[in-house]
Amino acid sequence: MKRLMDITGSLLLITILIPLAILVIILIFCKMGSPVFFTQMRPGLNGKPFFMYKFRTMLDTTGKNGSLLPDGERLTKLGIFLRKYSLDEIPELYNVLIGDMSLVGPRPLLMEYLPHYSSEQSHRHDVKPGITGWAQVNGRNLLEWKEKFKLDTWYVDNQNAWLDVKILLLTVWRVIHPEGVSHPGYETMPKFTGDD
Repeated sequence: MKRLMDITGSLLLITILIPLAILVIILIFCKMGSPVFFTQMRPGLNGKPFFMYKFRTMLDTTGKNGSLLPDGERLTKLGIFLRKYSLDEIPELYNVLIGDMSLVGPRPLLMEYLPHYSSEQSHRHDVKPGITGWAQVNGRNLLEWKEKFKLDTWYVDNQNAWLDVKILLLTVWRVIHPEGVSHPGYETMPKFTGDD
């Protein structure tokens, strides 16, 4: 049932959002150049790595030592707008379509976080990661890591079709009325280093 919802929903959304996606591609190419897409390996179901696709929101500017500058210095005005309205997430519908992700589930975080999860927090990988999730509609990046993970694991233990529909509807509201895009003092969230 969930997989059927994912395939149907992603195909429908891709069809609806194609004109908007083309516009975003043109804007990114004009403002930031190539590449238009940002690709990064993330942990999926059972922690298995997959390549997640997003629209690019930052420049590849480096400092004198050749290292990338901090996110805040590379994030463009267009990138801020794309993140605010979650438009950078549109390419993840392809991840849903091919089965790497679900429309609803815990957000896929960085591979480097895997060793830092407690056994309870690792429970979030017992389902496919999602474009949106219970934590995203209940505070997003305003939440602390512990709060996010509690919401993620609650979803894993209580997931059902009606809950997914509820989360999707709440996501539409959050996209129209965006809040919690950034954690105070950060472009998104501070890095997760485990519980001290």
